[in-house]
Amino acid sequence: MKVYMMRYYLNMRRLNHKMPSLKEALINAIEDAKKRSKKRNFTQSIDLIVVLRDVDMKKPENRINERVHLPNPIDKELKICVFGDGDFALKAKEAGVDKIVSRDELERLGADKKLAKKLAKTYDIFIARADFMPLIGRYIGSVLGPRGKMPEPIPPTGNVKEAIEHAKANLRIRSRTQPVIQCRIGTENMPSEKIAENAEAVIAALQRKLKSIHNIGSIYVKTTMGPPIKVKT
Repeated sequence: MKVYMMRYYLNMRRLNHKMPSLKEALINAIEDAKKRSKKRNFTQSIDLIVVLRDVDMKKPENRINERVHLPNPIDKELKICVFGDGDFALKAKEAGVDKIVSRDELERLGADKKLAKKLAKTYDIFIARADFMPLIGRYIGSVLGPRGKMPEPIPPTGNVKEAIEHAKANLRIRSRTQPVIQCRIGTENMPSEKIAENAEAVIAALQRKLKSIHNIGSIYVKTTMGPPIKVKT
């Protein structure tokens, strides 16, 4: 019995020694995804895809809508839209945002869903003066909400520039009707190690939400136009 247990222990040590850590497995998959992706005339994103298992997405408590702080900012220009007017809008303009939506324009967006959808598609980050939030919910909440793009509210006297930098470093992960999470964790010109660290942050957030690592099934990474590469853990 002692000999058997010793052999079992030695075999498990050999097996565990050969198994890569999650970060190593992610780096390997990211490197593979970069190699398999054809060169394009634009910088491709690196996406993380997590397939969940034994999770009933019909139950409200299982729906995922989390903000994740990424340790490494994504090296890609993000288009920023700010809702506000007056001094708040002036500060946003000084901070270099791409678009400022006033109260009047917000009402026009509410009357033209096609225009509202174009806004949601064009911009990556949305920030709003706090008192604009009820109007945003009323006029275009049905467009921004399902896309996970409801604005981050800040006080009228808040630091707009600081809010923008904070928003850039945060990622929202959301589930829909299928048990699959897909999000951007980097770009192809970022070091693979930094992309892997961002992926780890997302996976850790999912583990905290789901309470069990068992609920995370398969993990993949891919470039925008490339094939998904399975993370071999």
